[in-house]
Amino acid sequence: QTRSLLGVFEEDAAAISNYINQLFQAMHRIYDAQNELSAATHLTSKLLKEYEKQRFPLGGDDEVMTSTLQQFAKVIDELSSCHAVLSTQLADAMMFPITQFKERDLKEILTLKEVFQIASNDHDAAITRYSRLSKRKENEKIKAEVTEDVYTSRKKQHQTMMHYFCALNTLQYKKKIYLLEPLLGYMQAQISFFKMGSENLTEQLEEFLTNIGTSVQNVRREMDCEVENMQQTIEDLEVASDPLYLPDPDPIKFPAHRNLTRKAGYLNARSKTGLVSSSWERQFYFTQGGNLMSQARGDVAGGLVMDIDNCSVMAVDCEDRRYCFQITSFDGKKSSILQAESKKDYEEWICTINNISKQIYLSENPEEIAARVNQSALEAVTPSPSFQQRHESMRPAGQARPPAARTSSTGSLGSDSAALSALSLDSLVAPDTPIQFDIISPVSEDLPGQAKSSGQSGRRTNPFGESGGSKPETEDSILHQLFIVRFLGSMEVKSDESPDVVYETMRQILAARAIHNVFRMTESHLLVTCDCLKLIDPQTQVTRLRFPLPNVVLYATHQENKRLFGFVLRTSGGRVESHQTSICYIFESNNEGEKICDSVGLAKQIAFHAELDRKASEKQKEIDRVKEKQQKELNKQKQIEKDLEEQSRLIAASSRSNQSSTEGQFVVLSSSQSEDSDLGEDGKKKRESE
Repeated sequence: QTRSLLGVFEEDAAAISNYINQLFQAMHRIYDAQNELSAATHLTSKLLKEYEKQRFPLGGDDEVMTSTLQQFAKVIDELSSCHAVLSTQLADAMMFPITQFKERDLKEILTLKEVFQIASNDHDAAITRYSRLSKRKENEKIKAEVTEDVYTSRKKQHQTMMHYFCALNTLQYKKKIYLLEPLLGYMQAQISFFKMGSENLTEQLEEFLTNIGTSVQNVRREMDCEVENMQQTIEDLEVASDPLYLPDPDPIKFPAHRNLTRKAGYLNARSKTGLVSSSWERQFYFTQGGNLMSQARGDVAGGLVMDIDNCSVMAVDCEDRRYCFQITSFDGKKSSILQAESKKDYEEWICTINNISKQIYLSENPEEIAARVNQSALEAVTPSPSFQQRHESMRPAGQARPPAARTSSTGSLGSDSAALSALSLDSLVAPDTPIQFDIISPVSEDLPGQAKSSGQSGRRTNPFGESGGSKPETEDSILHQLFIVRFLGSMEVKSDESPDVVYETMRQILAARAIHNVFRMTESHLLVTCDCLKLIDPQTQVTRLRFPLPNVVLYATHQENKRLFGFVLRTSGGRVESHQTSICYIFESNNEGEKICDSVGLAKQIAFHAELDRKASEKQKEIDRVKEKQQKELNKQKQIEKDLEEQSRLIAASSRSNQSSTEGQFVVLSSSQSEDSDLGEDGKKKRESE
């Protein structure tokens, strides 16, 4: 607005300068060429008549000035044929005032304009160098030099700007004075030199000139008073604005306002110029309702940057610049990375956009409602140093400590869910429950209830299938869906039977983030399969966390903000040994909360049907084994019966052979006895030996 108004004043000064140059040339012709006096006087009268046709942006409606000049033009036109101007009188009474105005005042305006432009350019260059400061501590000397440069350039710009504005304001008075004084001197010279005109005309002119002279003196006194007031204002502003020249003021003296629903100021916007290169452009940004607008220098109005209703904003690490934050639209299709000038602006922009995204600005008293929401969040969440000590003792040495907060077991639940009105906070959330804002990698801390196999942690995972010697556990899964999510926090809950648990956990985690200024969120890829849910690092493809699907007992999206979703994981082990605990994990997605819940539901259905099929298959295999065992027993019984029959046949055959051999023995014995009787003693012995 200031620069737009300045443009109007500069345009008016240019119009005045153009008009004064023309009037000066006309009066100079009167001074230089007495022979062309009549033509020059006629030209002067013509220019005075054209004053009402001039389009002065600040003085186009001055009817008194227009009528006065019109009366001058009429008189000059009547006397132009008989006036002869002496050089000395014209030089003293006519040429000197307009020359002084042209050479001194108008040139002073041009000089101040150039000085202001140089100071503005120096300030922009200093701000650019300051924005490029590194975050490393070894650059403290350079930081001090650049900060001093910003202070000097900003102070110089402010001082030159105020003097320039003062000169532009004074020009409006000088325009009237130095337009009327030359004409007054010209008329007095004409009257005194020629001693012409009738008495009536002379009396009218004297009265008219007296009135004009009085008006000029009144305007001069008004101008002097205004200049004195402006000089005093400049001195007061210089004293009051001295701390504001610093680019990063003291946060104690100038604390950030967290209840704003409107914000305006200069930001650096990043735009990509290539695959890996980017550039930063400084523009003026402001909020207008639920829209983020930007306006470049010279533009008549601002342009829409993004719709920030239901958007998400978070702090980001961007190259080597400080105070950067990212705004993502509600559908996740558009995002902008901006850099604030100071930490105060950085926090105010994030808080303001957060308030606007909740549509608080639509109420009658938006700042009061924002303050009340922040105060209720402050009452619901308080820091717990005991949890930090307990959590540090559980983590390995050297591991970075994540920010944590403790939920209040007696806080009010608010009006986020009507179903929670009949429930107490203790029935949903365990007392002294810590909130985990960071993802703890399985490398440094085991997740309760999750067995960690060798090589599981730190292994790169391809969400679209893996190839290699080792077969991944999700290779046979028929469902693979990948979503971009940002981890907001997790906390232990006492119940896992109602979606109200997820809603209450969302409320407490968001309130804790707002109170403790935790704006950073870890972005991951959530892979949904029929076996488990995986959080995968988008850069390294390393699995950060793995949640077995059977342990996911509850999942839900936020009732109003569909970008928020969460699930409850039931794990074994906790504060009491051999006791199951439930942990609720909350995430933010790019407007895909319902899709993720649908995907998890589909995965559980597929897993359920797969489990039914597996049990049916095992039951069928058991039946087949029983039948096979029975068949083997039957075959064995048949084989035994067959063996018995065979033995029976063998016994019968053996008995028949024994009878025939007995009859043969009787025949042989009788024959041998008869032969023995015929043989002698020696023959009997030989028979016995045979």
